[in-house]
Amino acid sequence: MEPIIIVLIILVVLVFIALIKTIQVIPQASAAIVERFGRYTRTLNAGLNIVVPFIDSIRNRIDLREQVVPFPPQPVITQDNLVVNIDTVIYYQVTDARAATYEVASYIQAIEQLTVTTLRNIIGGMDLERTLTSREEINAALRGVLDEATGKWGIRVNRVELKAIEPPTSIQDSMEKQMRADRDKRAAILTAEGIRQSQILTAEGEKQSAILRAEGEARAAALRAEGEAQAIRTVFESIHAGDADQKLLAYQYLQMLPKIAEGDANKLWIVPSEIGDALKGLSGAMGNFGPMGGMGGGGGQGQGQGGNAPTERREKPSVD
Repeated sequence: MEPIIIVLIILVVLVFIALIKTIQVIPQASAAIVERFGRYTRTLNAGLNIVVPFIDSIRNRIDLREQVVPFPPQPVITQDNLVVNIDTVIYYQVTDARAATYEVASYIQAIEQLTVTTLRNIIGGMDLERTLTSREEINAALRGVLDEATGKWGIRVNRVELKAIEPPTSIQDSMEKQMRADRDKRAAILTAEGIRQSQILTAEGEKQSAILRAEGEARAAALRAEGEAQAIRTVFESIHAGDADQKLLAYQYLQMLPKIAEGDANKLWIVPSEIGDALKGLSGAMGNFGPMGGMGGGGGQGQGQGGNAPTERREKPSVD
């Protein structure tokens, strides 16, 4: 009985192992390569799959999802003979599990080496400044070359990114100094523009102030002239309203003579002939202590002469 039990147990174990090898469950977004006696038979897709146990074997399980692979920094020489270290990141996806298994030994290593060589070819035709400012151009060129080369491997390169571009330390110092100089230059330009604008606004303000001041002075002068004219008219009207005689006018003229003669430039001034007659009348009035008839005769004579006498022109004697 014991040998039979042992044989039955062995059979059960073999059946269990056969069932395990027969039923293959492939996860979603994955694929498996089946070989029969070392030769490719078929590709198992996601789900429950049946294979022949002990005859068919699973060679490789491949993830069909998009993969991200960062590559270490690679030294690259630019066109102006500067060595820069460039970090790259590759986004790829396996589209053909059979080709990815049999067309290339290690597609990750193959993609890395292809990226390095392509990157050196592209950067070798650019100078440092263009390399730093042309990431999109470099990415597009890398993706085009990699996608074309990896197509036969059953791999699609979706995206290539330059993670970092590190120039030499000395070049970084020079670039920082240049950027600092550019910032100082822009700051100086902005300061100069501010000073210029301030001076323009100040000049415009002074101009407006001068215009307003001149207008105010002109209005003030006009008002003063108008006031003086009004005062003269008032005095003139008052004189005519008061019916001033020749004696009063002569007396007022005598008071104004010192002011008329003031100044060295007043070399010529005009004295109306009627003033002489008024002076004669005033002298007659001042001689009240003499005969009355003499004053009356003098006044009559002054009026008679004043009616027809012309204006006299007298020249002030020069002090020179």
